[in-house]
Amino acid sequence: MMKTRNMVGMAWENLKKRKLRTSLTTLGVIIGITTIIGLASLGEGLRHDVNQRLQQGFELDVLIVIPGSFASGLRGFGFHQGDVANITTIQNVTLVTPMITLPTADVTKVTNNEKLGAFTVGAINFTEMQGMLPQRFRLLSGGHFPNATEKYSMVLGNKAATLSNAVIAGVGDNVTLSMRVTINYPNYTYTYTYQKNYTITGILAEGGTSGLTNFDYWAFIPLQTAEQISGIGENFQIILAKITDPKVYDDVSNAIESKFPQYSITVFVPSSFVRQVDNILNLITIFLLAVASISLLVAGVGIMNIMTVSVMERTREIGILKAIGARSRTVLSMFLTETILIGLMGGIIGILSGYGLSYVLAYGLSGLMQFQQQNPNPQGSETQGITITPIFSPEWTIIALLFAILVCVIFGLYPARKAAKLDPVQALRYE
Repeated sequence: MMKTRNMVGMAWENLKKRKLRTSLTTLGVIIGITTIIGLASLGEGLRHDVNQRLQQGFELDVLIVIPGSFASGLRGFGFHQGDVANITTIQNVTLVTPMITLPTADVTKVTNNEKLGAFTVGAINFTEMQGMLPQRFRLLSGGHFPNATEKYSMVLGNKAATLSNAVIAGVGDNVTLSMRVTINYPNYTYTYTYQKNYTITGILAEGGTSGLTNFDYWAFIPLQTAEQISGIGENFQIILAKITDPKVYDDVSNAIESKFPQYSITVFVPSSFVRQVDNILNLITIFLLAVASISLLVAGVGIMNIMTVSVMERTREIGILKAIGARSRTVLSMFLTETILIGLMGGIIGILSGYGLSYVLAYGLSGLMQFQQQNPNPQGSETQGITITPIFSPEWTIIALLFAILVCVIFGLYPARKAAKLDPVQALRYE
């Protein structure tokens, strides 16, 4: 049996004799591995960036409870204080706060009757909301959140206080809040215009589009004040529940649902949403890699074709080897060693070039996202630029290299077996 070192040396010499053919065959492997590594690294980088943004945008330790469900439809009424108290008693729940979403309201400055805009109005307990969403409820310097005595106070989102990057409202300004309120009675519906002057006590720091909505375009008033508006009362559309650990979201979610009749509420779990997005990104990456693998399979067909031609060209050589005592297994191993060397060389070069390709793709995609950021969408739906940094996974590197070798071996097996089965007498007579 020929030693492995000698076999590898002979295979290398045979490949060097046919440099052009070897180079073209190896190029097919390089292209396939380059594509796989490039897409895998880019996909890992994109998945990491998206997960980071989701974790920053969604407070993973906060569950969102809304009335109604997809099965029964949303209810026309909301929660009450008793519902909030029930959720507070659940294990692993550390804080619960309700929220009222009011109709879209016009906010106008009292001094010059200048309209700031039409904003979504949220009625909240400011102290509880700071504890619930500390990263999103941060004030710019010079302001403060309303206290219990400041009933008619307002906090504006960052974008609500600016127009074309110019500040149009600030702390201490008096504004008029005007909105249409509808009261549904059993036999009729009554609509009137609510209008009241408020004082701006704070401006939120810019948060951007994150979580369920963009608070930069909201106006917030005290919860108790909203409850006094006729037709609204204690009618909470949202309950936020802070939990001790995102890992217990499933148990807490089930416990909350058990407090209400079946299909009467929906519990939105940010951790579950992030996990679903991660699974979707993984599926997309796998799909792209499957498509990229086709190029490697095409390269495998080329290897089989080239090695078959090589067997025909080296028929007399094979006959001589067998005549001097080489076994069929030795001939088989020689040809397989050549294909393994092709796969190894193509795999290593493809991995290195794949890293380069991932940076090129990342640069192009990041540039595209920055272009979209410089050309923003309409108010409230701007696009945040994404800077993708490729992540090189050792697992994907090893898998890609082994896959390259495996493909070469599989497609090189047929011509190798054909060479091993040649009759030495017939091979020596071959012209």
